[in-house]
Amino acid sequence: MDILLVEPYFAGSHAAWAHGLSEHSSHRWHWLTLPGRNWKWRMHGGALTLARALEERDLRPDAIVATDMLDLTGFLALTRERTAGIPVVAYFHENQLAYPWSPGDRDVRRGRDTHYGFINLATALAADAIWFNSAHNRDTFLDGVRDMLSRMRDHQEQESLAEVAETAEVVPLGLDLRALDAHRPQAPREGTPLILWSHRWEHDKGPEPFFRALFRLAEAGHEFEVAVLGAHSQRYPPIFDEARQRLGDRLVRFGFAEDRADYARWLWAADLLPVTSRHDFFGISVAEAVYCQTFPLLPDALAYPELLPEPEHRVCFYRPEEDLAERLAVLLRDGPALPPERLAEAIARFDWSHMGPLYDHKLAALAGSG
Repeated sequence: MDILLVEPYFAGSHAAWAHGLSEHSSHRWHWLTLPGRNWKWRMHGGALTLARALEERDLRPDAIVATDMLDLTGFLALTRERTAGIPVVAYFHENQLAYPWSPGDRDVRRGRDTHYGFINLATALAADAIWFNSAHNRDTFLDGVRDMLSRMRDHQEQESLAEVAETAEVVPLGLDLRALDAHRPQAPREGTPLILWSHRWEHDKGPEPFFRALFRLAEAGHEFEVAVLGAHSQRYPPIFDEARQRLGDRLVRFGFAEDRADYARWLWAADLLPVTSRHDFFGISVAEAVYCQTFPLLPDALAYPELLPEPEHRVCFYRPEEDLAERLAVLLRDGPALPPERLAEAIARFDWSHMGPLYDHKLAALAGSG
């Protein structure tokens, strides 16, 4: 089959997912993409630009996969002579009704912060299938739609919520986990425990509670080292610079791993992954680290409980009222209460070797019914 992927924000995890999907699928994939920047304009104008791009190509696919960054209603309207009758999947990597806004964003100050969520809702209603990368993503979207519509002055369209809820499915991300095996060391790392930060340097990832817990551990005299990875812009939370000063020689890595092999080697070297994120629709960096046998300590919230089997939750998760530094101190003293290899086996189900056939099957079923 010929599948058209329409992605207005081709960068980061969106791009990695697209590459993995096309490489591990038995179908022929064709892309319409735009660079991953200016996200608001992509949600407004991307449909127009990509509709024009489709008109320039001699292609009539068997199915279309569009991501949540596309105004699907506008795209289908502008391409109706080419796309009429073709089944469409809306794939939600995130949703704008639950995505944390920057406090300084002008749209928030002007009360316009629900508009992008409404684009997401219209996209979902225009699609034949709606796939979310996690149940957390789906549930926060449905909750956000319910709240948004309830605040409208009339014609609240609550029927739309029921329609989306009935159609929505959870289809997890595929990850290129097996590629990490090539960088696995021949012998386990020994010596001082290594604590890992592998997320973006942004406020929604919770760097303040992460580093404050480490400051307490250092002041209490616990032995540990820290590797701080993750992408960041020139403007990042000041706690990172404070950590660089206060942790001193404990900080054995500080900065983004440009090379994928270097990134993988740090994942395999790390012992502990305490996570303090306030927002995550799936948890790619967590899944990759756990696959490399870094033991996680995760918030019992967001999408994280979906990553690991329920029997493992007691030792791998903490609740907001618990003291993160105390939990880490126990791990540093006693080590993990279960083998990290067992958690890695649970994460392996997200490898593209498993997820590729699942996507293929679901797309074939959709095209057959279209």
